[in-house]
Amino acid sequence: MLIYVEGQRSRRGFGLSKQGCCPLRQSAIYKTTRMAAASSAEQAKRPKYENLDSSFIFVPFGVETLGPWGPEARALFKELSKRVIESTGEPRAGSYLGQRISLAIQRGNAASILGTVPRCGGFEDVLDFIEF
Repeated sequence: MLIYVEGQRSRRGFGLSKQGCCPLRQSAIYKTTRMAAASSAEQAKRPKYENLDSSFIFVPFGVETLGPWGPEARALFKELSKRVIESTGEPRAGSYLGQRISLAIQRGNAASILGTVPRCGGFEDVLDFIEF
């Protein structure tokens, strides 16, 4: 089974998408239901990959920056968790996988925020920029 996840490949061959969906952006404000932005992002990815070779299984993985996962992301996560638990015998493996994905999302969020901070001379300048 080969799974391609959009984005850079990690040491172990898998990556997570660097694209996120922020439910606070102006175009998503009207969508008030939980997971609306994640679900919308999943559907928007389908046309982009419709010509993907049939040897690949495409599953859009939409996650909102504030936490909710899209329905297809949740279904894929449940299936992967089940398979990891079956292959390792470790009942907490699914939880560990969820934590790793959540940390990757938070790293992406932090990179997005830090990308807006002007370049500075040192760490002290960053502390001056960010008020505690």
